[in-house]
Amino acid sequence: MSDLLVGLMSGTSLDGVDAALVDFAGVTPQLLSTAYLSYPADLREQLLRLHHPGLGELHQSALLANRLATLYAQTTLSLFDNAGKAATEVRAIGCHGQTVRHAPQHGYTLQLNNPALLAELTGITVVADFRSRDIAAGGQGAPLVPAFHSALFRDPRSHRVVLNLGGIANLTILAPGKPTFGFDCGPGNMLLDAWAQHHLGAGFDEGGRWARTGAIQADLLARLLEEGFFALRPPKSCGREQFNLTWLRGFLSGKESAADIQATLMALTVSAVQQAILRWCGAVEEIYICGGGVHNSVMIEQISAALPQAKVLTTDTLGQPADWLEAVAFAWLAHRTLAGLPGNLPEVTGARGLRVLGAIYPA
Repeated sequence: MSDLLVGLMSGTSLDGVDAALVDFAGVTPQLLSTAYLSYPADLREQLLRLHHPGLGELHQSALLANRLATLYAQTTLSLFDNAGKAATEVRAIGCHGQTVRHAPQHGYTLQLNNPALLAELTGITVVADFRSRDIAAGGQGAPLVPAFHSALFRDPRSHRVVLNLGGIANLTILAPGKPTFGFDCGPGNMLLDAWAQHHLGAGFDEGGRWARTGAIQADLLARLLEEGFFALRPPKSCGREQFNLTWLRGFLSGKESAADIQATLMALTVSAVQQAILRWCGAVEEIYICGGGVHNSVMIEQISAALPQAKVLTTDTLGQPADWLEAVAFAWLAHRTLAGLPGNLPEVTGARGLRVLGAIYPA
């Protein structure tokens, strides 16, 4: 049986699809090839609208799920072209889907996908819907990556934290001799990207350069940090339901400088990370960053300054490319599912126990 699996990840940033071809023949997963397909602007706008209730959303959700499955298949085929592999050489695809509603407090999470169509288009078994079983067991369904981080990055001598700076920021705490711990700590790039899109017409603030031109508004930052989510004890997870431009505008007079707001939003992400690590993570020695935020050099500088007691590096220094780590993680989770092994960590999500995650759609 093949040891090659594909991981597909489309996160809360809503920028596109990351695909990773991963070899599980050895002790450590080996990333062989990658591919990326950006979302068309109209698809991104339609997905953003689905984060809020509206008329006809069931029909729209089904249509968008079909469209996403087609994009996932296209990205997978591009991945095979890059790697010089054929679909017949791959055991399965692990596909996260696109989150449009995350409401564990109501007992559900919704990731748009049509895994049956994806299996039909690629001719490959698909493993999908990873979060629902954890939520059914009383968990948050997120974050799921700490189990993967623990398998790859734990060191018996070093107190490490893995910081995933995607649309949402989440932490994995790897303290020697202690169970793996983790949680969402707040917005990562999501508000920064939305504000840049609104004012610059760009998908993101490249390198954080625009934020650097602004001045942090201390009073505004303090009020943003009073949001109840930040004070919650883990397990906890969040999404666009809590942190969006509507939420932000409730704090603004309309007279603020747009660049100052961008600087303050960056400070919000950095402060949320800093407070979460100081409150819940203990004496951290090393912080390894992954996700799209690794390219925001200004944010990385600020995180380093806010947490001077720890070395701040990227997961590339541990042999796992920061840009592709989540896609590799969902290949890993699919590999666990096919083996009948649990993929969640109750200490992280709050579930009642270990659970095998995902549903399998045979080719």
